[in-house]
Amino acid sequence: MATSRHRIAHVITRLDLGGAQQNTLFCVGHHDRARFDVELIAGAGGILDADARRIADADVHLVPWLVHPIAPWRDLEAVLRLRRQLRSRRVDLVHTHSSKAGILGRLAARIAGVPVVVHTVHGWSFNDTQPATVQAAYARLERFAARRTNRLVVVAAGDREKGLARGIGRPEQYEVIRSGIDIAEFERPSRPRNEIREQLGFGPEHVVVGTVACLKPQKAPLDFVRAAASAHARDPRLRFFVAGDGDLRPALADLVRDLGLDGVVRLLGWRRDVPELLHAMDVFLLTSRFEGLPRTVLQAMAAGVPVVATAVDGTPEVVRDGESGLLVPQGRPDRAAERVLELIADPALRSRCIAGARRVLTSEFDIRRMVRDLDRLYVDLLGPARERASSPRAAIPA
Repeated sequence: MATSRHRIAHVITRLDLGGAQQNTLFCVGHHDRARFDVELIAGAGGILDADARRIADADVHLVPWLVHPIAPWRDLEAVLRLRRQLRSRRVDLVHTHSSKAGILGRLAARIAGVPVVVHTVHGWSFNDTQPATVQAAYARLERFAARRTNRLVVVAAGDREKGLARGIGRPEQYEVIRSGIDIAEFERPSRPRNEIREQLGFGPEHVVVGTVACLKPQKAPLDFVRAAASAHARDPRLRFFVAGDGDLRPALADLVRDLGLDGVVRLLGWRRDVPELLHAMDVFLLTSRFEGLPRTVLQAMAAGVPVVATAVDGTPEVVRDGESGLLVPQGRPDRAAERVLELIADPALRSRCIAGARRVLTSEFDIRRMVRDLDRLYVDLLGPARERASSPRAAIPA
């Protein structure tokens, strides 16, 4: 006898242009419709809102009351509104993303009696750059939320170990499901490399180093510019660009000017042609202070661009130093500059890193596999939840 489809709801704080948001949208658009009715709840005002609205067979709710800044009264309102919506829509499974929506969404799901709650850790809310008291406060919130979660999905094995070390959840609650990409999309750009470089203002004599990142403290874009200054002083052929935008854009522009890098470092703003931009690069540089598993690193590897990245969190799981890329300590733009110059000077090293990156990018990192793995996880969790529920709205155990 045919069974009814389960209703699942993804909850994320805002649809900014980032890996967590793009992968969430891909999931919303590609879950198995024979098994699931799908909806999305996100704070309004993100650059990807229009993409969300174009998903015709999902219920998309872009709401004004789910906001990124911490605001106790608005956050309480968000919990109550989420609870009301989840209960009225008779949601069977809630899947939360991002730190803010992860805390509020899981609490709302718990008090709404949603049978199954899943949370993806795209990088913990606490990190080593914060004061110890701030880290401890966020870890307490994560422990609180984990007790209201059936499964904690991590995109990097290192996040599982970091969470357990902080007493967040139990080992059996964790599952590693990689943050996938469409590998083929990045292997073949839609335009010739020389045409892309010319449109960006780079000539055949230039060696181009780029990054794709939101301009926020996590990504440390000021370190990218400082590394650019150090490397360019030693090799004037070098040119740099940053594709992305955010709160640090004015500070970044000021630093470019103060270091005399006008014409050397270009700030491109938000761009949707990431595959083309990657193929315009000779080296990809990521200077993040903390990460889950950086999707842009995977994209650069798929595009055949050698990677220099900070050795933080999940990054070393794919960038193996000297094999599939080069690693540097976070907060050391001088060292990042040295490793960029090392790659430029050594064709054999570049070739070795590109070949190693191809070996790393197995099917584990394919975005369609990511969705299939989540579909399988949902089915596994929903079966026992249905059996043990005394009513359709039975709450998960605290």
